[in-house]
Amino acid sequence: MSRQITGATRVAGVAGAPVEHSLSPLIHNAWLEAAGLDGVYVAFSPPPDAFAVFAKGLARGAIRGLNVTVPFKEVALRIATRASESARRAGAVNLLIFEPDGAINADNTDGAGLLAGLAAQAPGFDPKAGPAVILGAGGAARGAAAALIAAGCPRVRLVNRTQARAEAIAAELGPVARVLPHGPEAFAGAALVINATTLGLGGGDGPPALFEATRPDAVVLDMVYRPLRTEFLDRALRAGRRTSDGLAMLIGQAAPSFEALFGAPPPGIDVRALCLKALGEHG
Repeated sequence: MSRQITGATRVAGVAGAPVEHSLSPLIHNAWLEAAGLDGVYVAFSPPPDAFAVFAKGLARGAIRGLNVTVPFKEVALRIATRASESARRAGAVNLLIFEPDGAINADNTDGAGLLAGLAAQAPGFDPKAGPAVILGAGGAARGAAAALIAAGCPRVRLVNRTQARAEAIAAELGPVARVLPHGPEAFAGAALVINATTLGLGGGDGPPALFEATRPDAVVLDMVYRPLRTEFLDRALRAGRRTSDGLAMLIGQAAPSFEALFGAPPPGIDVRALCLKALGEHG
Protein backbone atom coordinates (compact mmCIF):
# COMPACT_ATOMS: atom_id res chain seq x y z
CA MET A 1 0.00 0.00 0.00
CA SER A 2 1.36 3.43 -0.88
CA ARG A 3 1.85 5.93 1.92
CA GLN A 4 -0.74 8.63 2.44
CA ILE A 5 0.20 12.32 2.72
CA THR A 6 -1.67 13.82 5.66
CA GLY A 7 -1.92 17.19 7.34
CA ALA A 8 0.65 15.98 9.85
CA THR A 9 3.18 14.67 7.31
CA ARG A 10 6.71 15.75 8.18
CA VAL A 11 8.48 17.14 5.12
CA ALA A 12 12.23 17.15 4.53
CA GLY A 13 14.42 17.09 1.47
CA VAL A 14 17.71 17.61 -0.30
CA ALA A 15 18.86 20.82 -2.01
CA GLY A 16 21.47 20.94 -4.74
CA ALA A 17 22.15 22.28 -8.20
CA PRO A 18 21.80 20.01 -10.03
CA VAL A 19 19.87 17.60 -7.84
CA GLU A 20 18.00 15.38 -10.32
CA HIS A 21 20.64 12.65 -10.00
CA SER A 22 20.36 12.42 -6.20
CA LEU A 23 19.51 9.05 -4.66
CA SER A 24 18.70 10.66 -1.29
CA PRO A 25 14.91 10.76 -1.94
CA LEU A 26 14.95 7.06 -2.80
CA ILE A 27 16.88 6.19 0.37
CA HIS A 28 14.90 8.31 2.81
CA ASN A 29 11.46 7.48 1.40
CA ALA A 30 12.28 3.76 1.50
CA TRP A 31 13.21 4.11 5.16
CA LEU A 32 10.07 6.14 5.88
CA GLU A 33 7.85 3.52 4.29
CA ALA A 34 9.57 0.62 6.06
CA ALA A 35 9.34 2.42 9.41
CA GLY A 36 5.70 3.39 8.91
CA LEU A 37 6.49 7.05 9.61
CA ASP A 38 4.29 9.91 8.40
CA GLY A 39 6.90 11.75 6.39
CA VAL A 40 8.08 12.52 2.90
CA TYR A 41 11.47 13.49 1.48
CA VAL A 42 11.72 15.52 -1.73
CA ALA A 43 14.34 17.24 -3.89
CA PHE A 44 14.79 21.01 -4.30
CA SER A 45 16.95 22.82 -6.84
CA PRO A 46 17.08 26.54 -6.02
CA PRO A 47 19.10 28.83 -8.31
CA PRO A 48 22.80 28.62 -7.42
CA ASP A 49 22.89 32.26 -6.30
CA ALA A 50 19.68 32.12 -4.25
CA PHE A 51 20.20 29.29 -1.76
CA ALA A 52 20.43 31.58 1.28
CA VAL A 53 17.10 33.25 0.50
CA PHE A 54 15.52 29.88 -0.26
CA ALA A 55 16.71 28.21 2.94
CA LYS A 56 15.89 31.13 5.22
CA GLY A 57 12.37 31.11 3.78
CA LEU A 58 11.93 27.59 5.14
CA ALA A 59 12.76 28.60 8.70
CA ARG A 60 10.15 28.47 11.46
CA GLY A 61 9.04 25.00 10.50
CA ALA A 62 7.88 25.26 6.87
CA ILE A 63 9.70 21.95 6.52
CA ARG A 64 11.71 19.99 9.05
CA GLY A 65 15.05 20.26 7.35
CA LEU A 66 17.31 19.82 4.37
CA ASN A 67 20.25 17.78 3.34
CA VAL A 68 22.57 20.06 1.40
CA THR A 69 24.77 19.07 -1.50
CA VAL A 70 26.91 20.76 -4.17
CA PRO A 71 27.24 23.72 -4.48
CA PHE A 72 25.54 24.90 -1.28
CA LYS A 73 27.49 23.27 1.56
CA GLU A 74 29.58 26.29 2.51
CA VAL A 75 26.85 28.95 2.23
CA ALA A 76 24.64 26.68 4.36
CA LEU A 77 27.09 27.11 7.21
CA ARG A 78 27.03 30.89 6.85
CA ILE A 79 23.25 31.12 7.27
CA ALA A 80 23.06 28.77 10.26
CA THR A 81 22.03 30.08 13.67
CA ARG A 82 23.88 27.27 15.40
CA ALA A 83 26.45 24.84 14.04
CA SER A 84 27.69 21.55 15.43
CA GLU A 85 31.36 20.97 16.10
CA SER A 86 31.60 18.70 13.06
CA ALA A 87 30.09 21.39 10.84
CA ARG A 88 32.43 24.08 12.18
CA ARG A 89 35.43 21.80 11.85
CA ALA A 90 34.51 20.88 8.28
CA GLY A 91 33.62 24.45 7.31
CA ALA A 92 30.69 23.00 5.39
CA VAL A 93 27.22 21.66 6.07
CA ASN A 94 25.20 18.81 4.63
CA LEU A 95 22.27 19.01 7.05
CA LEU A 96 20.08 21.93 8.15
CA ILE A 97 17.32 21.54 10.73
CA PHE A 98 14.66 24.26 10.88
CA GLU A 99 13.21 24.93 14.32
CA PRO A 100 9.78 26.49 15.01
CA ASP A 101 11.44 29.46 16.74
CA GLY A 102 13.33 30.35 13.55
CA ALA A 103 16.66 28.80 14.52
CA ILE A 104 18.59 27.02 11.77
CA ASN A 105 20.77 24.24 13.15
CA ALA A 106 23.65 23.04 10.97
CA ASP A 107 25.44 19.72 11.04
CA ASN A 108 27.83 17.73 8.87
CA THR A 109 27.29 13.98 8.64
CA ASP A 110 29.58 13.54 5.61
CA GLY A 111 32.50 12.61 7.83
CA ALA A 112 30.47 9.95 9.59
CA GLY A 113 29.35 8.70 6.17
CA LEU A 114 32.91 8.48 4.90
CA LEU A 115 34.05 6.45 7.91
CA ALA A 116 30.94 4.23 7.70
CA GLY A 117 31.56 3.57 4.01
CA LEU A 118 35.17 2.63 4.66
CA ALA A 119 34.16 0.34 7.53
CA ALA A 120 31.60 -1.40 5.31
CA GLN A 121 33.76 -1.89 2.23
CA ALA A 122 37.32 -1.95 3.58
CA PRO A 123 37.06 -3.97 6.80
CA GLY A 124 39.99 -3.43 9.11
CA PHE A 125 40.97 -0.07 7.66
CA ASP A 126 42.22 2.24 10.40
CA PRO A 127 42.44 6.01 9.78
CA LYS A 128 45.47 6.00 12.09
CA ALA A 129 47.35 3.67 9.71
CA GLY A 130 49.07 6.37 7.69
CA PRO A 131 48.77 9.43 5.49
CA ALA A 132 45.58 10.16 3.57
CA VAL A 133 45.54 11.93 0.20
CA ILE A 134 42.48 14.01 -0.63
CA LEU A 135 42.04 15.21 -4.20
CA GLY A 136 39.99 18.41 -4.29
CA ALA A 137 39.52 21.48 -2.12
CA GLY A 138 35.78 22.05 -1.88
CA GLY A 139 33.37 21.45 0.97
CA ALA A 140 33.51 17.67 0.48
CA ALA A 141 37.31 17.65 0.67
CA ARG A 142 37.33 19.78 3.79
CA GLY A 143 34.70 17.62 5.47
CA ALA A 144 36.68 14.47 4.68
CA ALA A 145 39.90 15.99 5.98
CA ALA A 146 38.27 17.14 9.21
CA ALA A 147 36.70 13.72 9.81
CA LEU A 148 39.97 11.89 9.20
CA ILE A 149 41.91 14.21 11.50
CA ALA A 150 39.28 13.73 14.22
CA ALA A 151 39.64 9.94 13.75
CA GLY A 152 43.38 10.12 14.33
CA CYS A 153 44.83 10.25 10.82
CA PRO A 154 48.46 11.30 11.30
CA ARG A 155 48.74 13.34 8.09
CA VAL A 156 46.27 14.60 5.51
CA ARG A 157 47.74 15.62 2.17
CA LEU A 158 45.60 18.00 0.12
CA VAL A 159 46.15 17.97 -3.64
CA ASN A 160 44.25 20.45 -5.80
CA ARG A 161 44.77 22.16 -9.12
CA THR A 162 44.30 25.56 -7.42
CA GLN A 163 46.71 25.34 -4.49
CA ALA A 164 45.43 28.51 -2.83
CA ARG A 165 42.08 26.84 -2.06
CA ALA A 166 43.81 23.84 -0.54
CA GLU A 167 46.12 26.09 1.48
CA ALA A 168 43.12 27.91 2.95
CA ILE A 169 41.70 24.58 4.14
CA ALA A 170 45.04 23.44 5.56
CA ALA A 171 45.47 26.69 7.45
CA GLU A 172 42.17 26.17 9.24
CA LEU A 173 42.63 22.45 9.92
CA GLY A 174 46.04 22.80 11.52
CA PRO A 175 49.44 21.16 11.20
CA VAL A 176 48.16 17.66 10.37
CA ALA A 177 46.94 18.99 7.01
CA ARG A 178 49.51 19.76 4.35
CA VAL A 179 49.22 20.93 0.75
CA LEU A 180 51.32 19.12 -1.83
CA PRO A 181 51.57 19.40 -5.61
CA HIS A 182 50.44 16.41 -7.64
CA GLY A 183 53.39 14.04 -7.80
CA PRO A 184 55.14 11.09 -6.17
CA GLU A 185 55.61 12.85 -2.83
CA ALA A 186 51.88 13.37 -2.41
CA PHE A 187 51.07 9.68 -2.81
CA ALA A 188 54.15 8.03 -1.30
CA GLY A 189 53.17 5.58 1.44
CA ALA A 190 49.56 6.76 1.58
CA ALA A 191 47.08 4.48 3.32
CA LEU A 192 44.03 6.19 1.82
CA VAL A 193 43.31 8.14 -1.38
CA ILE A 194 40.00 10.00 -1.80
CA ASN A 195 38.51 11.61 -4.88
CA ALA A 196 36.57 14.55 -3.41
CA THR A 197 36.13 16.22 -6.82
CA THR A 198 33.25 15.76 -9.28
CA LEU A 199 35.60 14.42 -11.96
CA GLY A 200 34.19 11.16 -13.26
CA LEU A 201 30.56 12.04 -12.48
CA GLY A 202 28.41 10.63 -15.25
CA GLY A 203 31.38 8.79 -16.76
CA GLY A 204 34.73 9.95 -18.05
CA ASP A 205 38.06 10.20 -16.37
CA GLY A 206 38.56 10.82 -12.68
CA PRO A 207 41.49 12.85 -11.37
CA PRO A 208 45.03 11.54 -11.94
CA ALA A 209 46.52 9.58 -9.04
CA LEU A 210 49.74 7.65 -8.54
CA PHE A 211 48.22 4.57 -6.90
CA GLU A 212 51.43 2.57 -7.37
CA ALA A 213 53.17 4.91 -4.91
CA THR A 214 50.70 4.17 -2.11
CA ARG A 215 50.93 1.35 0.42
CA PRO A 216 50.08 -2.07 -1.07
CA ASP A 217 47.14 -2.32 1.34
CA ALA A 218 45.92 1.23 0.67
CA VAL A 219 42.21 1.98 0.21
CA VAL A 220 40.90 4.21 -2.57
CA LEU A 221 37.53 5.92 -2.12
CA ASP A 222 35.60 7.83 -4.79
CA MET A 223 32.81 10.12 -3.59
CA VAL A 224 31.26 9.93 -7.07
CA TYR A 225 28.63 7.18 -7.32
CA ARG A 226 27.36 7.68 -10.88
CA PRO A 227 28.70 5.38 -12.26
CA LEU A 228 29.19 3.17 -9.23
CA ARG A 229 32.49 1.80 -10.50
CA THR A 230 34.20 4.90 -11.76
CA GLU A 231 37.23 5.15 -13.98
CA PHE A 232 39.12 6.32 -10.87
CA LEU A 233 38.23 3.13 -8.98
CA ASP A 234 38.99 0.99 -12.03
CA ARG A 235 42.55 2.37 -12.08
CA ALA A 236 42.88 1.68 -8.36
CA LEU A 237 41.72 -1.92 -8.80
CA ARG A 238 44.19 -2.46 -11.63
CA ALA A 239 46.90 -1.24 -9.26
CA GLY A 240 45.81 -3.86 -6.74
CA ARG A 241 44.30 -1.45 -4.22
CA ARG A 242 41.11 -1.96 -2.21
CA THR A 243 38.24 0.36 -3.10
CA SER A 244 35.19 1.96 -1.52
CA ASP A 245 32.47 3.54 -3.65
CA GLY A 246 30.53 6.74 -3.19
CA LEU A 247 27.24 4.92 -2.63
CA ALA A 248 28.51 3.41 0.63
CA MET A 249 29.44 6.91 1.82
CA LEU A 250 26.07 8.33 0.68
CA ILE A 251 24.14 5.73 2.68
CA GLY A 252 26.48 6.21 5.63
CA GLN A 253 25.80 9.94 5.83
CA ALA A 254 22.07 9.46 5.24
CA ALA A 255 21.51 7.40 8.39
CA PRO A 256 22.26 10.13 10.97
CA SER A 257 20.50 12.67 8.73
CA PHE A 258 17.34 10.54 8.74
CA GLU A 259 17.30 10.32 12.51
CA ALA A 260 17.74 14.09 12.84
CA LEU A 261 15.01 14.82 10.29
CA PHE A 262 12.40 12.25 11.28
CA GLY A 263 13.17 11.48 14.92
CA ALA A 264 13.91 7.77 14.59
CA PRO A 265 16.83 5.67 13.40
CA PRO A 266 16.46 4.17 9.91
CA PRO A 267 15.01 0.66 9.80
CA GLY A 268 17.30 -2.19 8.84
CA ILE A 269 16.36 -2.63 5.20
CA ASP A 270 18.78 -3.05 2.30
CA VAL A 271 18.65 0.40 0.72
CA ARG A 272 21.89 -0.29 -1.15
CA ALA A 273 20.06 -2.89 -3.24
CA LEU A 274 17.37 -0.32 -4.08
CA CYS A 275 20.02 2.19 -5.08
CA LEU A 276 21.88 -0.34 -7.23
CA LYS A 277 18.64 -1.11 -9.06
CA ALA A 278 18.02 2.60 -9.62
CA LEU A 279 21.57 2.99 -10.94
CA GLY A 280 21.23 -0.04 -13.20
CA GLU A 281 24.11 -1.67 -11.35
CA HIS A 282 24.53 -5.20 -10.04
CA GLY A 283 26.95 -4.67 -7.15
